[in-house]
Amino acid sequence: MAKREQQAFHLLLLFPDRWRPSMRALFFLAVAANLIVPGAATAEPPPGASSCSGCHALGASLDTPVPRLAGRGAAELAREMQAFKSGQKPGTVMGRIAKGFSEAEIQAIADWFAAQK
Repeated sequence: MAKREQQAFHLLLLFPDRWRPSMRALFFLAVAANLIVPGAATAEPPPGASSCSGCHALGASLDTPVPRLAGRGAAELAREMQAFKSGQKPGTVMGRIAKGFSEAEIQAIADWFAAQK
């Protein structure tokens, strides 16, 4: 959840009577639809991580054949990226994508996705 959304969520919890009923309903519908995830990691993604969402869904509500990365272990994600990078693990585009990242970038991306819930 972005910092602005997080602040709005806390204000709603602290002062529910100050929000119009329509705004409360809209906010809770957004939370229910998983558009806003209370308590989600707020750190900005490291360089390269945002491009993953083109194939890997960030929200748990989306069903896709491409596995979700959010919430998986950082060591597992880094190991998988290294395997794609070295050619040990076959993939359609992941080998080419992984070759573009340094070891430090792969670890930063893995750490960020592991922190997402």
